[in-house]
Amino acid sequence: MSLERGSDDEERFRAFAAGSAVSLGRLAYLLCGDRHFAEDLVQSCLMKLYRVWPRIDQPAAVDAYVRQVLLRVWLNERRKPWRRAESRTGVVPDLAATGSDPALGVGSDHVRQLLRQALAEVPPRQRVAVVLRYWSQLSVTETAAIMRCSEGTVRSQTARGLTALRAAMTRLGGAATLARELSS
Repeated sequence: MSLERGSDDEERFRAFAAGSAVSLGRLAYLLCGDRHFAEDLVQSCLMKLYRVWPRIDQPAAVDAYVRQVLLRVWLNERRKPWRRAESRTGVVPDLAATGSDPALGVGSDHVRQLLRQALAEVPPRQRVAVVLRYWSQLSVTETAAIMRCSEGTVRSQTARGLTALRAAMTRLGGAATLARELSS
């Protein structure tokens, strides 16, 4: 499939895709918690964007639009029957427990891992609200537009998501570790 307007659009799309693939991958990973699934989401998102690229007249609005497309792709994937049957929250029995080695409990890698685990426990809509507000640093209005809901819903989902994230961090034993990491 090639773009209708010509090579100028093709080059603009290639430049945009190359420049935004990493940030989209991070956002997708925060939404789904699985690196391979995140790569699939980014690929699907970019394919959908490629189809409409010639009709995009406002280059400044592309970032918001592509985040919205990524969110919709993720939500659509979650609705598929085979995705519901999979459980990504289980513990792989072949891995050692993270708390068994004291050396693993030190440093920002440990905090990132705890945060990822805790984020995976937050319900999906709340996770979307928290990720868009605090990771992507979007305003309440921008987040509401992407989530297709009211600003009040964004505020409540964000508050509930942060509460769930704190509870998960406490349950995982990472609240004290995070506080030490942030204070140093």
